[in-house]
Amino acid sequence: MSSADEAGAGAAAAGQVGAGGDAGAAGAGQVGTEGGAGYGLEAGIVGDVTGSGEPRRASGGPAAGEEAGADSQDSPVDGARPGTPAAGTGTVVVVGSINVDQVVTVARLPRPGETLIGTGMVLLPGGKGANQAVAAARRGATTVMVGAVGDDVHAAAATPLLTESGVDTSRVEVVAGPTGLAVVSVGDDAENTIVVVPGANASVGHDAVERHADVLRSAAVVVLQGEIPADGIEHAARLATGRVLLNLAPVVAVDAEVVRLADPLVLNEHEGRLLLAALEGSASVADAAELGEDAVSSVSLFSDSPEGGPTDGSDGLGEARDADAAVVTALRQHGVPSVVLTRGSAGAIVSDATGLHHVASPRVAAVDSSGAGDAFVGALAARLAAGATLLEAAHEAVRVGAYSVTGAGTQPSYPGLGDELPSVESVDSDLDGDAAAPGDGGSASSGAGSAAEGRA
Repeated sequence: MSSADEAGAGAAAAGQVGAGGDAGAAGAGQVGTEGGAGYGLEAGIVGDVTGSGEPRRASGGPAAGEEAGADSQDSPVDGARPGTPAAGTGTVVVVGSINVDQVVTVARLPRPGETLIGTGMVLLPGGKGANQAVAAARRGATTVMVGAVGDDVHAAAATPLLTESGVDTSRVEVVAGPTGLAVVSVGDDAENTIVVVPGANASVGHDAVERHADVLRSAAVVVLQGEIPADGIEHAARLATGRVLLNLAPVVAVDAEVVRLADPLVLNEHEGRLLLAALEGSASVADAAELGEDAVSSVSLFSDSPEGGPTDGSDGLGEARDADAAVVTALRQHGVPSVVLTRGSAGAIVSDATGLHHVASPRVAAVDSSGAGDAFVGALAARLAAGATLLEAAHEAVRVGAYSVTGAGTQPSYPGLGDELPSVESVDSDLDGDAAAPGDGGSASSGAGSAAEGRA
């Protein structure tokens, strides 16, 4: 895909992809992409809510507070629940986008003013928020989705996998207007064009979030992304009393104070540099979404090196890792309690009070890298809610992300607890010290099958 898949698809082309691709999420501005330019929330809030002035709730899914997968008329179809919450685990609440991806395949992309006959079309559920909720639920977390769909025909296509995966959708509101939609055209050469209509997602602002303050305050982990209005992101982060997992993708204008509430802040390489440019003063956070590559190029990562490069003599992949580690370290120095930087097939870099760590990713034969980043985030949230450390959670998340690229689509490719995750054969590194064998520093220990192998 064009510039869309700079890291994710590049790794996929090598047949070895890990956790870091962007979510293929409709609404990111780049469906199935790594960096994903954000859509403009300035498009405005969707019109007045329906009915008596209060939004309607979308049907399906257990009610808030009811255990996902419990017997009820809203239980998943045929009771098919990919994972069952482990006893004593906390709740994951995802506040974010819900979209439908209309994917049209064509031999080549049309030129301006040209009409071509397509070769196929499919409607798929998407949106970073929905993707991450599905991923968390399938990894065994009790998961609640807070978001909105429209009152149009596309709403029915946006939520079925949320419900089937056991996500509580009782907090998904129905508002007047269209459901979030991404119209994607894909040529035989994998080039693509994407037009995103935020639709109902633009209604998930401060007031909408406030209506769900109770569930946010009781959550073990609140998961947020950049595909809803900034005031919704900010209010949700401030309401949370548990951990805030902020996946600022795309990078949008939020208060720096809110960025510092993230524990962890999850970004890919491009997003990390873009946000750092804002925090370093070369741009305000409010301007970050408008800067693109200009912001990235303004960040000086190696101020102690006279040549502007790493001082340890590394090159190639080591140099790229050192540069990414420098971004993570700089973000921590700006007051962020913990940072996870996803790096596609190269795994992830994790930094918190325990130090700076590189987490290796499994090497797999990639089929479709879209949605891998959201699989990573959902799995990370699920393990954190179960009481894992951030490093333990990241070890499992890279495996879940890698698993997801071995199947087609986003949400359908996410593993349940009964699915065998790929193993990591390479050595993880403690970037503050010596290399560690895979799994050292905390391998996943849930019933996910990874603990038995003692691997990342």
